[in-house]
Amino acid sequence: MSRTLRAAVLLILVAACGSGNYSAPRNLDNACSIVSQRPSYLKAMKKSERKWGVPVHVQMATIHQESKFVGNARTPRQFALGIIPVGRQSSAYGYSQALDGTWDEYRRATGNRRARRDDIDDAADFIGWYMAGSNARLGIAKDDAQSQYLAYHEGRTGFARGSHRSKGWLMDVSREVASRAQRYDTQLQSCGKV
Repeated sequence: MSRTLRAAVLLILVAACGSGNYSAPRNLDNACSIVSQRPSYLKAMKKSERKWGVPVHVQMATIHQESKFVGNARTPRQFALGIIPVGRQSSAYGYSQALDGTWDEYRRATGNRRARRDDIDDAADFIGWYMAGSNARLGIAKDDAQSQYLAYHEGRTGFARGSHRSKGWLMDVSREVASRAQRYDTQLQSCGKV
């Protein structure tokens, strides 16, 4: 093999290793299907559960709602006059859709300075950290998917103020998250993944 060909093959391999698989798994309604396609998801969430005490099914339902398991998910772009791009709705990014400021707070608090929102291990750890904090500060049970999601979406201060109560659409979404978490839990038990 020529030196040029070897260099090209090496370059392609390095580029392939650096690019992430950010696409969603198929059949997002089935937790067993998700974890059989992406075993790294289950490994990351179990590690987070051991560390923070937030059950896998609660983490999974939150990630489903926030990003549909798309690792590089972003909020939609906004346009001035309907055509001039002026940025995004928020800085939310990745599996967890964590905002820049909250992500920075997580990295400082945990010492995980290299954490990336598009890495499932870091995203699961972030969700566990955030929900464990909501448990400590607000008394929300770690397995209460609905209330945990409301505190996650509104922020702990917003949740404590009750800002979610005037948002019917958000209450509906939080009920869907709770229902999905229960469904995921049942499915994970049926396929022996918990």
